[in-house]
Amino acid sequence: MAYKGITFRKELHIDQIFSLHYFEYMSTFSFPGEAHNFWEFVCVDKGEVTIGAGDAVHTLKKGDIAFHEPNEFHWVRANGSIAPNLIVISFSSKSPMMNFFRKKILRTDDFARNILARIITEAGNFLEGRLDDPYQTTLHTKSSLPPGSGQLIQLYLEELMIYFYRKYSDLSSVAEEKPDKPDKTVRENIDTEVFNRIVSYLGQNLSGRVTIEKICKDNLIGRSQLQKLFSKKSGLGIIEYFSQMKIEAAKELIRTGQMNFTQISEKLGYTSIHYFSRQFKKVTGMTPL
Repeated sequence: MAYKGITFRKELHIDQIFSLHYFEYMSTFSFPGEAHNFWEFVCVDKGEVTIGAGDAVHTLKKGDIAFHEPNEFHWVRANGSIAPNLIVISFSSKSPMMNFFRKKILRTDDFARNILARIITEAGNFLEGRLDDPYQTTLHTKSSLPPGSGQLIQLYLEELMIYFYRKYSDLSSVAEEKPDKPDKTVRENIDTEVFNRIVSYLGQNLSGRVTIEKICKDNLIGRSQLQKLFSKKSGLGIIEYFSQMKIEAAKELIRTGQMNFTQISEKLGYTSIHYFSRQFKKVTGMTPL
């Protein structure tokens, strides 16, 4: 039997990224502006900002995402009272589909925010240095990184653009469009994906002392939503869940017999062997020994 394959048509392609930031501006921050020959978008994760796009001025609130086309002069400033959290990503694409995004300000929904969170999470694996430096003009990749990290960022960006195009291209007035209310199945699928992504994030940070604030910032999720999600999925608070993950990792290390308790304690980020022992007994009901 002869098989004949189908070649996929690349309708939208991201060629390069030039900046990828997630940071909290000072409430008094003001950027005078710039223009460059590639695309850029700014998404408000918290608070609000005022932006300039060519001759137009807009106020962006939480959930708004604004696109700046190549060579469009743009600027941003905080409102003086709220320190907004912003996602800023710039990239090049010659795909005709990108013409749709000229002069566009859209609304993100849960699905889009989930893609953005995956981009930020993967960027932490892929890029050297901090993601909260808005003045960084040159990106550097890490010398050692998980397989496919750069490709995943590219794919997630392409998925985000295609999702927005499908969602908004048939609307006569984007400004009046109301976010879709996800049905129960879609909501459950999104919750599961977010939960699994955060569990993976915790697993990658077992040696650290993460806080709820850091978890929220790195995963683009609100504190109350995070707590509700972990209560629903695990019956535990996020910190309690993280503590149990650490203890499970400690049990595996103990069973291998390759480290003593002090080394295990240090590897898992505990402040002392005594604190490690107390936490171990609290979770397991027995001492490490």
